[in-house]
Amino acid sequence: MSSFLAGPIGAAYHVVYWLAQVFAPLPGGLATAAAIVAFTVGVRLLLSPLSFLGMRGQARIAAVQPRVQELRAKYARQPERLQAELGSLYTQEAGGMLAGCLPLLLQLPFFSVMYRLFLSGSVGGKPNGLLSAHLFGAALGSHWLTGAGPLSTQGLVFLGLFGLLALVALASARVARATTAQPATPANANAGAVGAITRILPFTTLIIAAFVPLAAGLYLLTAAVWTVAERTLLRRRIAPSPTGAAASPPAGSAR
Repeated sequence: MSSFLAGPIGAAYHVVYWLAQVFAPLPGGLATAAAIVAFTVGVRLLLSPLSFLGMRGQARIAAVQPRVQELRAKYARQPERLQAELGSLYTQEAGGMLAGCLPLLLQLPFFSVMYRLFLSGSVGGKPNGLLSAHLFGAALGSHWLTGAGPLSTQGLVFLGLFGLLALVALASARVARATTAQPATPANANAGAVGAITRILPFTTLIIAAFVPLAAGLYLLTAAVWTVAERTLLRRRIAPSPTGAAASPPAGSAR
């Protein structure tokens, strides 16, 4: 285990193990799976203020498109000046073009810790007790590609996971499409690119889940469900204003 990750992995182990003890009354060996879900929810709660900022940035990007069109017309013969002006506009009014991707990027360290946790045979010099946990008969540390086949118990559990991830990815893409929907014009090409990335990213979880332990796949599924619910709620509270800025949420709504 990398010494750099040893501390975070050890901390995650103790948190998940403690949560598994809390959920111990659950039948069918679901305690550890429930602990992973709770751990993921805790991570997303921690990142929720950044999710709000990311959604507000996307709303602002949509709102400044009339000004983008004006700049394109004004500097049509000066491409370098146009790019500089557009970059300045997006930075000042929309918080940068990657504002909407910030929560996803900040999740990567937590996902990496969960991934490594269920690859490590020992944690802190002691056997990793989480590796013996199962979800409907499939070990949480197992991989789809190393299983007994798609019709085995492990294979069926993974296929169920993939099916749920696909459904959530479709819902996430639909929410993202509604959030970034704009008429297709040259003026909103950059915003359209951000929207396309936001709609495609959810489907990458299907590919990732095929190569990571079942526990990490469960983390991905929980995070994806949270993202859909979160974006749906925030979209109702954040809307682009005609002046080029996102409307502020009601007092006390942002946490």
